[in-house]
Amino acid sequence: MSDWDLDLRDAEAKMDEAFAAAGDVVLGVLDGTTDPEEWVRSVDYGNTLVLSIEGDLNELAAGFARDVKEMDGELMHFRGFLVVTPPGVSIDTDRLGDSRDGGGPDDGSDARDGGGSVDGGDTERADADEPDETDADRD
Repeated sequence: MSDWDLDLRDAEAKMDEAFAAAGDVVLGVLDGTTDPEEWVRSVDYGNTLVLSIEGDLNELAAGFARDVKEMDGELMHFRGFLVVTPPGVSIDTDRLGDSRDGGGPDDGSDARDGGGSVDGGDTERADADEPDETDADRD
């Protein structure tokens, strides 16, 4: 019939592996060794990433931040970690109160006007167009 050597069990196992992790919290290290597409794929599957930042955040996140924002995910730098959520999962910063250092209504600055970089404070939202722009206020 055909010369195809298709192993559906292997394909099914890979699908199970990919979808089994959906909706999980994935801990990792953002140091440039992981392919940015792997982070995007994980978020696309519905996972939340909590990545320990080892290096320049702006450079390390440049390969996937825009893709995540375009799929309506969120990115936030918080105390040495980059938190990345999939579409439909918001990052609630209400309990941080005055401890926020990324600008906002408490100090009169508006981070959307260029009030800081992603690696400049304790809590900052990444902008879709520039990884070093922030969006500390929520609409």
